[in-house]
Amino acid sequence: MITEIFAAIVTGLGTGSVFAIAGMGLVLTNKTSGIFNFAHGTQAAAGAFIMWELWKVHGWPWPVAAVGALVLGGVVGGLILERIAYLLADKSTAARVVATVGLLVMLQGLIVLRYGEATIQMPFFLPISTFKVGGVYISYEQVIVFALAAASAAGLGLFFKRSKEGVAMQGVVDDPTLLGLQGISPVAVRRRAWMIGSCFAAASGALLAPTLGLDASLLTLLVVQAFGAAAIGRFNSLTMTYVGGLAVGVGQELTKFVVAQKVITSRISAQILQPLPSNVPFLVLFVVLLVTPRAKLVERGARVVRRERPPVAIGRPTAIGAAVVLAAVLVAMPRLDPDRLPIFTTAAAFVIIFASLHLLVRTSGQVSLCHMAFAAVGAATFARAESVGVPFGVALLVAGLAAVPIGAFIAIPAIRLSGVYLAIATFGFGILVENLFFPSFLLFGARQTLRVLRPSFAQGDTAYYYVVLAAAVLCCALVVGIRRSRLGRLLRALADSPSAVVAHGASTNVIRTMAFCISAFLAAIAGALIGPITQSATGGSYDFSLSLVLIAVLFIFGRRPVLTAFLAAGAYIVLPTYGTSANVATWAQVGFGLVAILVACDVFGLFWRRWTVESVRAGERTTISPARARVEVALP
Repeated sequence: MITEIFAAIVTGLGTGSVFAIAGMGLVLTNKTSGIFNFAHGTQAAAGAFIMWELWKVHGWPWPVAAVGALVLGGVVGGLILERIAYLLADKSTAARVVATVGLLVMLQGLIVLRYGEATIQMPFFLPISTFKVGGVYISYEQVIVFALAAASAAGLGLFFKRSKEGVAMQGVVDDPTLLGLQGISPVAVRRRAWMIGSCFAAASGALLAPTLGLDASLLTLLVVQAFGAAAIGRFNSLTMTYVGGLAVGVGQELTKFVVAQKVITSRISAQILQPLPSNVPFLVLFVVLLVTPRAKLVERGARVVRRERPPVAIGRPTAIGAAVVLAAVLVAMPRLDPDRLPIFTTAAAFVIIFASLHLLVRTSGQVSLCHMAFAAVGAATFARAESVGVPFGVALLVAGLAAVPIGAFIAIPAIRLSGVYLAIATFGFGILVENLFFPSFLLFGARQTLRVLRPSFAQGDTAYYYVVLAAAVLCCALVVGIRRSRLGRLLRALADSPSAVVAHGASTNVIRTMAFCISAFLAAIAGALIGPITQSATGGSYDFSLSLVLIAVLFIFGRRPVLTAFLAAGAYIVLPTYGTSANVATWAQVGFGLVAILVACDVFGLFWRRWTVESVRAGERTTISPARARVEVALP
């Protein structure tokens, strides 16, 4: 047993070293820009694919291919990310999260388009021969990776403490103006920091790929496990992040050893035990965020956020006319395109999901990256309630109420945390729910599928479409009613200034909890309505990655709750079905990610403001008198 434990520790140190490398790159960019890069794992996957293509497709020697991956994935990627971070400097936390999530979605789509979805086996490029220590065989690859991580941690520590550049990197995010007065370019400092951090990401992907294979989703998820290491370092300390990476890796391997013991397997179901080791980093992430004192989790680079311009007012006659036209089209849809009726029914259910997400993100200013987890709870609860004879309407209500405690639980970190740390907590929670609870008896079970029947009064596709459409209209009306109530005004005030809400005697904790509970309730109802469309509720329909795409799509289509919900559902669910390409869904994912980045960075608004200013200036020039024009031309 001692030998087995020692072997687990050795393996864990090797895996943890890769987590440490990825985590240090993530912390470095967060320290120097104030932007938490949710796309860090996808950058790692991109670096691995670049190295493989240069090495195996184009025939470069692997050391040259590795350098090429660092240049293309690290240096070039860092330059692009620095520009995105610059545009996000005065944007809200939600915009910062959406921009990096959009980058994650876009990069994953591009990788799938270029290399396909099948896993590609990448040969080991480091020596895998072994030597024996204390009865345990240790590979030279593990030693090299461990030494590389240790040298990186020591080098970065000395760099930040002893070098002028390192000190400048630590100060650039807090006061770039003061740094500029010292004769140091803040832009150049940030650019170099992003390039170094991106190189760390590319290196971690290349080191993991020979063991895991080249798979965009798998590599992203594995590198995302470095979030747990960064949490131990409180997203600020490089040394503690290095230690955290080693601790997470060793903890993962020791958990594998423990859950494999007969004394454990004989008492606890394998459905519970098997997912535990791979989810140790996310458990660490979530627990650290819950127990760390709030004062220790200071969001870097907090600046005055530029207020979003209010949406353009729509006159009452125009709004009524548009609503009548939309209602007529929706009612006539079974006759207009009967072949796609299940698609339209799914879109109607997603209208509820987008409306609930809008209430949480756009109205109250909270960030949720686990919204599909609420929908999954609703779907599983509805299926089980229906299986014991509960009527359709009551089962739907029970499904919604079952997600309310989950929303209240997620509100706990929302009360303690703010900004990007809340987004990180919901990110980790969404992965934990999918990996730990989807296969368990609590949700979909080992088969990941539950049978769901339609109500007796709506067995046909057309009848059930109208049922879901009616539910979507009622839920949207509920959202509009909440926004117009006192609670809605408090939610909007919470997004603008939590301190002002407290000053007026309202409890921000209660408001945040209510926002998450209502949003979870509506999302669960939508999840319950999706199952009967195919008469089965499967875990894959509520995949965690969908939560990331949803928030990106939501940001694209404006800030009006009902209009945004219908447009987002139509674009996300219906529009891709009209494409003829086999990869139309993947192309749509790339498009959503790219547009989400542009919207979050306010690129369209920037161009619009410049265009309108130039138009005004051009108009002023045309009104200058001929005499004044001759004088201005004569002046030097």
